[in-house]
Amino acid sequence: MSNIANAFKNGKAFIPFVTCGDPDLETTAKIVREAVANGADLVELGIPFSDPTAEGPVIQGANIRALKAETTTDKVFDLVRDLRKDVTIPLVFMTYANVVFSYGGEKFISTCAEIGIDGIILPDLPYEEKEEFQPICDKYGVDLISMIAPTSANRIAMIAKEAKGFLYVVSSLGVTGARSEIKTDIKSLVDIVRANSDIPCAIGFGISTPEQAKAMADISDGAIVGSAVVRIIEQYGKDAPKYVGEFVGKMKSAL
Repeated sequence: MSNIANAFKNGKAFIPFVTCGDPDLETTAKIVREAVANGADLVELGIPFSDPTAEGPVIQGANIRALKAETTTDKVFDLVRDLRKDVTIPLVFMTYANVVFSYGGEKFISTCAEIGIDGIILPDLPYEEKEEFQPICDKYGVDLISMIAPTSANRIAMIAKEAKGFLYVVSSLGVTGARSEIKTDIKSLVDIVRANSDIPCAIGFGISTPEQAKAMADISDGAIVGSAVVRIIEQYGKDAPKYVGEFVGKMKSAL
């Protein structure tokens, strides 16, 4: 069983997302530690990329700031090495297939295993093309985390049966970003997963308030929050760790 299962063993999981290197890697390390101290069960670490197609303006801005700060994949690997001196909760990378391709698939995934990354999420990797990376992930014990969306329809059962780590359920069509309300019938998506697999499901995209997080966690195993966290980092910059910690604490207690 992968380390990711530990994120879901004590009730509903709260999963924050941060873009590594925004505003700088030293601040990212402090933010992750504050998030963990305030109850985060798993942290998604974004490796910045110049064309993050799944992201809305908030996380796109974070990618631009991180790249301007000269954040590289190797520097992000070093960040994780530092975090793993004391952070024991599961950590996963969220990035794009091109980042892994350009680094070299085997080199990237073997390094993930070496530094203590438990899984990777590649939102632009179609399910039908996951064989590009799945065998390497299996070889090194890194979970390639699958996503399902409201448009996945008749593919949900198939994706769920083969999913590793946890299943990322996309709440809304479009890109990441806070939404005033989430209208999709997500419960029906989760019900299909439950009928085909016992893998944990966490819902992301659009969740920004404790009330939304609780509503999503009530029908799944956890809530993923990205843009709302990144907005705090954009607002407070190097002073963000304290404020992110407070936000994580509120969200976790709502679950």
